[in-house]
Amino acid sequence: MPATRTAALIVLILAAMVLGFAPILVRLSDAGPAAAGFWRFAFALPLLLIMTARPGGEGIGRPSGWMALAGGMLVLDLAFWHYSIALTSVANATTLTNLTPVVVTLVGWWLFRDRPRALFLVALAAAITGAVAMSLGADGGQGTNPPLGDAFAAITALWYAGYFIAVKAARGRYSAGRVMLWSTAIAAPGLLIAAFVLGEQVLPGSWGGWAACAGLGLMHVVGQGGVAWSLGRLPAALTAVTVLIQPVVAALLGWLIFAETLTPVQALGGVVVLAAIVLAQLSSGRVGSGGPEGPTTAAQTKKDAEAEAAAPVL
Repeated sequence: MPATRTAALIVLILAAMVLGFAPILVRLSDAGPAAAGFWRFAFALPLLLIMTARPGGEGIGRPSGWMALAGGMLVLDLAFWHYSIALTSVANATTLTNLTPVVVTLVGWWLFRDRPRALFLVALAAAITGAVAMSLGADGGQGTNPPLGDAFAAITALWYAGYFIAVKAARGRYSAGRVMLWSTAIAAPGLLIAAFVLGEQVLPGSWGGWAACAGLGLMHVVGQGGVAWSLGRLPAALTAVTVLIQPVVAALLGWLIFAETLTPVQALGGVVVLAAIVLAQLSSGRVGSGGPEGPTTAAQTKKDAEAEAAAPVL
């Protein structure tokens, strides 16, 4: 595995672990679900602006159509997901949302020629099986309305897939910093409008809530930024499967912080997910015409090098 690809995979794994803190911070934000999403973006924007406008960087520029689509997907993604966090368990909300690989693999195969190998499809099936086990293995006493929350989380997977595809397309020409900046800037007003329309509490009601919102902003830059950076160097399908680390981390944190019981079935599902991620990495270790990345050309290598030089240090 080339050094750049290895570094991208390491960044992706760490970013997915950071994103596992998202549902915990949403619960602690002391604001409405959509409002928490707005504050996540509001606190992230100054950091993204500084990183993107740094000397020698690509600059702010203008948003592309793919960036705008990514922003629209983020509005739907966080609105549905944050409500699912309020209605069902942290494990269920995060796991069902991360069933995105089913959609991403199919669309990535058709749109980006990220053709998966048979072993990758086996890994994908194992990952989905483990994720579903984590959801169905819950003890039934988690959340105020688990069925509705689970439905919102499952629908979120569609919006999350759209976000993955849009970012993958945008990263073909622009740095992770610019893609993150504009998708976040476009999504923030949408979530604020949604919070007002739904009659939510927009301002956090405590200093702890404000701290949680600030944490969401930092998590967005480091976590989602790491995913966006990796999408410029890894196949979309492999990225989506690896991000399944997120629900495992979230489930453990929900157990430790909110005493949401992690049943043996959920724990076993988490182990299956992690094993599937390792299998997915092994299946895409070689690059060729039959691999997930497709043939590597000199132009693509040059474009990847330019993207790496323009990408912010996270």
